[in-house]
Amino acid sequence: MPHSTAYVETDRPDRYIARLVSQLGGDVEARLGGDGRAVIDLPSGRCVLRPAAGGFEMIATAADEEALSGVRDAVTRHLPKAAEREEPVVEWSPPIAGDAAWDLSPVVDDYLLTHCSPAADEVLRDLAVRTREETGGAAGMQISHDEGALLTMLARMSGARLAVEVGVFTGYSSICIARGLPPGGRLLACDVSTEWTSIARNYWERAGVADRIDLRIGPALETLRALPAEPMIGFAFIDADKQSYPDYYEEIVTRLSPGGLVVVDNVFQRGQVFDPAFQGDAQVAVRRLNDTIARDERVESVMLPVRDGVTIARRVG
Repeated sequence: MPHSTAYVETDRPDRYIARLVSQLGGDVEARLGGDGRAVIDLPSGRCVLRPAAGGFEMIATAADEEALSGVRDAVTRHLPKAAEREEPVVEWSPPIAGDAAWDLSPVVDDYLLTHCSPAADEVLRDLAVRTREETGGAAGMQISHDEGALLTMLARMSGARLAVEVGVFTGYSSICIARGLPPGGRLLACDVSTEWTSIARNYWERAGVADRIDLRIGPALETLRALPAEPMIGFAFIDADKQSYPDYYEEIVTRLSPGGLVVVDNVFQRGQVFDPAFQGDAQVAVRRLNDTIARDERVESVMLPVRDGVTIARRVG
């Protein structure tokens, strides 16, 4: 149960947070960002403070409930010292696990799909049905219509002549990317399954994009490393085995042309990346990649709460 939040009322949130960081700075690692957001790292965990309307929010995180209690107590003890003449009232929320922190409401989900343009055409609708029928529980690996529309839009905006997809499954995302490419554009699609991609091939033909897609069956890292070591990729989408995400990203970003985009799917891992208690191979790898991209000076990036989290990074320079 590693997350807990609280709200502190004050008419001077920025000053309040700055004073708290100054007080704690001698004992723990506390730093203040240019946007007024503060990060306090304690031996037992972390607390983030960020200005909000009429006060500021606090988000405490730790590996377990006992450690979380220690984070909350440490920060709460110092609040009165930073309050000047105010009397802070702090009520922490009950602890909540990371995988319960991100849950898209069915109402929001339906509203997003209803207001996504354009509506999915017959080919994509049929492919979604075929995927559910033939892959069973694995059908959740297929992207949703709104995310597919996002891929088409981004691929079109990038003007990419060469796009790369790591993780094809039954080919829904491939169609969306290929449709966004300019005349003569090519999509290098990487996957290890002949079973699922056999479904993809049929629907690529129906969608009229088969001539734009070069399917490579085999380990994607080998395919990527065999590409010329020069900036030639204009657009990339990563949605495959999560343990290899950092390696896929590195091989792609080194070959990404200036202004090129790389889109990474499932960066929330159903909320488990928020929670240090989840230490599975997938969560550790995606958490590491998220941190890497945020610090990577080769790109400018944004993480969006689209479905299971999507990061878009643009190569600079």
